[in-house]
Amino acid sequence: MFQVLGLDARTELVYRLVLEEPELRLDQIVARLGRSEQDVRDALDRLAELCLLDNRDDRSTDGDPPVFRALDPAASLPFLLSRREAELARQQRGLEVARDAVSALTAHRGRGERRGFDVIKRLEGLDAVRERLTELAELARTECLSLLPGGAQAPDTLAASKPLDQQALERGVRIRSIYQDSFRNDPDTLRYVNWIGGLGAESRTLPTLPLIMVVVDSEVALVPLDPENGRAGALELRSKGAVLVARLLFERLWAAATPLGARPPVDSDGLTPQEGELLSLLAQGHTDATAARRLGVSLRTVRRMNAELTARMDARSRFQAGAEAARRGWI
Repeated sequence: MFQVLGLDARTELVYRLVLEEPELRLDQIVARLGRSEQDVRDALDRLAELCLLDNRDDRSTDGDPPVFRALDPAASLPFLLSRREAELARQQRGLEVARDAVSALTAHRGRGERRGFDVIKRLEGLDAVRERLTELAELARTECLSLLPGGAQAPDTLAASKPLDQQALERGVRIRSIYQDSFRNDPDTLRYVNWIGGLGAESRTLPTLPLIMVVVDSEVALVPLDPENGRAGALELRSKGAVLVARLLFERLWAAATPLGARPPVDSDGLTPQEGELLSLLAQGHTDATAARRLGVSLRTVRRMNAELTARMDARSRFQAGAEAARRGWI
């Protein structure tokens, strides 16, 4: 019944039991349901992750086995429902944007085929992508725009980019790049960005980026075949509609990004962009691990940030922190 909220049948069964019979111990839940202890532990972990369960017992003494109590469903379930509704609304908006882009891409592809050239080219594998990027860098005349997620850039990538970027800047090409905030923690990438900035390139940062992307001279855009696996290859897009969408995405992110060298701005609530993005990711149902991947930081860093935000709100649990952040308008 609650699968749409993230509860599978096993987890829902455990939830209903602890809701109906509060303060059960782990061994009691296992005995009542006749399931393995590991199955029950997994379900309890999922309930805690969804802020439906609290395993603290302020009345117990040290050494007593923990008991499990369901949080008030009148508060917790509507919160999950509203979060899921918001997620579906975002997906719907994304589908609408994708539908418009597909329509534009299809229309321009038909015209391109009649003129005798391809408007989409598939590049298989990382080597093919790097080779094509080298060619585009050598051919660039006016500008090169890049989204570079993932924090630290690979040393071989930086070494290969250095002469190409320098030559392009000397030809008068304007280079603008958006990195993730987490790249500031990598000395090699930071050193490279400072060096290229000294030659005239412009760099900014954001807490998260949707995908890796390159746009050259408003004529060609490279986007990944699989945003989760950059080594799979890329699509080279040449239709005016598709390239325009890519360029508009870059400009929108550029306007919101923090210039290199400037401290990330703090909003009226005292939150940095990275902290605000972490709260947003957690509100969408991401775990600490997936939030860390999206932010390009370590799991330890996310847990530290989470602990600091929870303490700042004087919250005693993740659920209470989420409710307080919503009350304050932080998410």
